[in-house]
Amino acid sequence: MIKRSGDLFIIGGNEDKEGDLEVLSIFVEDAISSGGKIGILTTATGYPEEIGSEYRDIFLKLGASKVDLLHINTREKADEESFTNQVHGLSALFMTGGDQNRLSSIIGGTAFFKEVQKAWQNGMIIAGTSAGAAIMSRHMIVSGKTKLKHDKIHVEIGVGFGFLEDVVIDQHFSQRARFGRLLHAIAHNPQVIGVGIDENTAIWVKDGGKYFEVIGEHSVTVIDGCKLSFVDIADEAESDEVTITGVQLHSIAKGYQFDLENRKLIKKEKGSAQ
Repeated sequence: MIKRSGDLFIIGGNEDKEGDLEVLSIFVEDAISSGGKIGILTTATGYPEEIGSEYRDIFLKLGASKVDLLHINTREKADEESFTNQVHGLSALFMTGGDQNRLSSIIGGTAFFKEVQKAWQNGMIIAGTSAGAAIMSRHMIVSGKTKLKHDKIHVEIGVGFGFLEDVVIDQHFSQRARFGRLLHAIAHNPQVIGVGIDENTAIWVKDGGKYFEVIGEHSVTVIDGCKLSFVDIADEAESDEVTITGVQLHSIAKGYQFDLENRKLIKKEKGSAQ
C-alpha cells in the first residue's frame, strides 16, 4: 500500500472562532475522519496556556473527542521522549500563531520535528495559522516590512518545515498590505510560488500536495515568477524598488482549486456546485 502525506490546512490568521467557524470546522472534520487525537503545538505563542486552551475548547466543541496540548518552549523539551511519543496517537497537529522564528529555532531539526515529519508522511494532517502557516513551506518569510508610508520593503527568507516545496507563504495578506513584500520574495526566488492568504481564509492542500482548495471568507493571491522575462532589483541601500515583468498573478476565491504541480487554476466544470 502506497502511503501519502497528510492534508495541510494553511490559515492566513485571525480565523473565525465565534461565528460559523468554517475554517476550523473543516479542519476538525478532516481530523475526526482520520481517527485519533488532535495535538495543539503552542511553541510560536508567548501565551501557550491561554491560546492552547482556547483552541482545545473550540476543537472539543466542534466534535473532537480528545485534544492534547503540546507546550514545547525549548529544544531540550523538543528532544524529550515524552513529547515525541505523543505524536504517535495524533491524527492531526495544529500549530498556533505567534512568531515563526520561535517555531524554526525551537522545533526545527529536533526529535519532535522528525517524528512529526514521519507521521505527516504517513498521513497525519497538519494545520497552522499565521506563524504556523508561514513555517509550512521550505522557503519561509522570516521578516519583511510592508510598504507603508515611507518604509522600505525588506524581505528576509529563511528555512521552514518543508511540508510544501517550491512555495513561500505569506499570511494576513490583504489586511496587512503584503503584496509588495511577497512580490519582492518572488523577485529574489523566482523558482517558488508565492501564496498570500487573507485572514479567516485557508488553503486546504490535498492529494499529497498536488493541489489546494480555498476555504473561508476571503481570497488567496498566487504570484508565480517561474516565467519571468525580466527582473531588476535596486540596491537596497539606495532604493527598495523592483522592476519585474512576466509574473503570473492569480486571485483565487473560495471554492476554487489551484494545481501546484502545473501552476494553474483548476477550472470548475459548468454547472458544478463545487
